[in-house]
Amino acid sequence: MKKVVILGAGTAGTMMANHLAHKLDKEIWSIYIIDERKEHHYQPGYLFLPFDMYEPSDIVKPIKDFIPKSAHFINKSIDKIVAINNMVHLNSGENIYYDILIIATGAKIAPEEIEGMNGKEWYRSVFDFYTYEGAINLRNKLRSWEGGKLVVHITEMPIKCPVAPLEFSFLADSFFKHKKMRDKVDITYVTPMSGAFTKPKATEALEHLLVDKNIHSVGDFAIESVDNETKVIRDYGGKEIPFDLLVTVPTNKGDAIIERSGLGDELNYVPTHKATLQSKEHKNIFVIGDASNIPASKAGSVAHFEAEILTENILHFIHGEPLKESFDGHANCFIETGDGKALLIDFNYTHEPVEGSFPFPGLGPLRLLKESRMNHMGKLAFRWIYWNMLLKGTHIPFVSAQMQEAGKHFD
Repeated sequence: MKKVVILGAGTAGTMMANHLAHKLDKEIWSIYIIDERKEHHYQPGYLFLPFDMYEPSDIVKPIKDFIPKSAHFINKSIDKIVAINNMVHLNSGENIYYDILIIATGAKIAPEEIEGMNGKEWYRSVFDFYTYEGAINLRNKLRSWEGGKLVVHITEMPIKCPVAPLEFSFLADSFFKHKKMRDKVDITYVTPMSGAFTKPKATEALEHLLVDKNIHSVGDFAIESVDNETKVIRDYGGKEIPFDLLVTVPTNKGDAIIERSGLGDELNYVPTHKATLQSKEHKNIFVIGDASNIPASKAGSVAHFEAEILTENILHFIHGEPLKESFDGHANCFIETGDGKALLIDFNYTHEPVEGSFPFPGLGPLRLLKESRMNHMGKLAFRWIYWNMLLKGTHIPFVSAQMQEAGKHFD
């Protein structure tokens, strides 16, 4: 039997296991998926946990519930990939050999990269919400916090879900208004970028919302350290921003497995062909989701679109056919703006977010770059779609893996 080995049973790895289980000849190919965790987390739900909008049971379920029955789940930790030998070495001492390897090891926060970030105030007045532990601890803090200077901060790009820090800021505004204490909270959004987002037209719309919601914005802030004594964040130019509560997005890095394997760049992301999703160094290794260094958004929708295209390219690879350069960097994201509304953006490598309709040109029912309650309902509905369709490799009708230009208002 030939083996496809998938590293990581998160969003991308689970989707690939299910897609391939439907496509590969079971008489010839077996699928192995390796992950040390027992629980699957719906990571977009971390945004809602601090505001008591979701319960833990909404976002945490057993991994085995979503792995196809025909796949072999190895619930063990990985030491490293030995690509020259087509082998994955486990910490248990076992070696798992592969014919095709799919790296879906994701990205993780690295607060240790910034001096003082995970110091004595970590999970006391300094929090992340990109981990389950961070989101739960922040929820507990917000339940009793009496106000002060709230700083929402991004360390550096790239990060998982680039719009999430903005969403947190907007939801915080709404949260404190509903608690009738918004006048007691000063919210500042701090970013290393010059604007609120990576794309100009979306930045214009999002910065307008920051102003409307009385959220201060500080750009071009390259953080050097977090001072746990004076409670300030300091950049390399000497600028200081005081906080009573710091909600930070630390440096995001690829898994340490990639570093140990010598397969990554300086942030442990695997160099990957951006259109085929094949490793640039090893032809029988493919990379999906946050583990790659492609210039696409590190968001769940990207992994969803990649999975459909990567499945086809793996079949081409198996049959000795040229790979299709089909992935265009497509991403779409609902952006929670608070008060029961959201924006929707849809973009790819070459097209930035613009106004228009989605998914049906001219009909919608969702409107791009426009706040609406319908978009908010779409964001909430996505959780059901995630658990019941995306992870199981079920194609979502009317949503193409490649971005459609029809229905969008390009200049």
